[in-house]
Amino acid sequence: MIKHFLELHLIEISNYILTPYDILVAFIVILITWSILKLIRKILFTRTVKNIDKGTVSSIFQLIKYLIWVVAVIIILQTIGVNITYLIASSAALLVGLGLGIQQIFNDVVSGFFLLFEGNVKVGDIVQIDNLVVTVKSINLRTSKVEGRDNIIIIVPNSKLISDKVINWSTIDKNTRFAVEVGVSYGSDVKKVSEILLSVAKNHSLITDKPEPIVRFEDFANSSLVFKLFFYTHESFRVENIKSDLRFNIYEEFAKNQITIPFPQQDIYVKELPKKF
Repeated sequence: MIKHFLELHLIEISNYILTPYDILVAFIVILITWSILKLIRKILFTRTVKNIDKGTVSSIFQLIKYLIWVVAVIIILQTIGVNITYLIASSAALLVGLGLGIQQIFNDVVSGFFLLFEGNVKVGDIVQIDNLVVTVKSINLRTSKVEGRDNIIIIVPNSKLISDKVINWSTIDKNTRFAVEVGVSYGSDVKKVSEILLSVAKNHSLITDKPEPIVRFEDFANSSLVFKLFFYTHESFRVENIKSDLRFNIYEEFAKNQITIPFPQQDIYVKELPKKF
């Protein structure tokens, strides 16, 4: 009875026959593939080699996953009696027919493989794209998910991470340098200004001691003396919060020491007009 059911012809077109047995085998192949991937993921992410970071492990897993699923799909197609050679030839003709319509999609897919193989951008990296600083959450076949500083998930085509100018903060030294600029009025005690800026930086818990913060007398501007406070921190993703803290503290310390932060101003001289005769 079971054998008769499994050999039942569900679909019969020309020389092609689909039976419940074919569907059962395909389901078993999918189940085995899913189990193998789950086991590989568990091995890679719970027994990760110490010298390999999580981003690299994620890239390796994605490549293994795509390879295993390709093999599984081929097995399933052969099981249900689909001619692989004919299918590939038909797909090639279809791709040529679609032409420019799928060019960008194909570009994104190829870029995804480059990202996974090269490892220039990995899961967990902090990158800057179009002046937007984000953390890479996942790299998929066509698109990648990134998270901004406002905790919003953004979907980015993989080609953008390959062809556009991308700054990867994670490949730089973890201790990264940033700066805060401030102007003071002419006549201010410049040494006192420097002391206050250094003191504010050294008292911030997220600013490192080595290398030490430094102050640079940047310029004689039109209405102010411009100083830059350079500091190093490990918190490059949240550095805007650190800069905000520094500006609050600098303003407070300047007020205590009667150091003025000027606003842009211009003097206008009006010449006396000649008297009319």
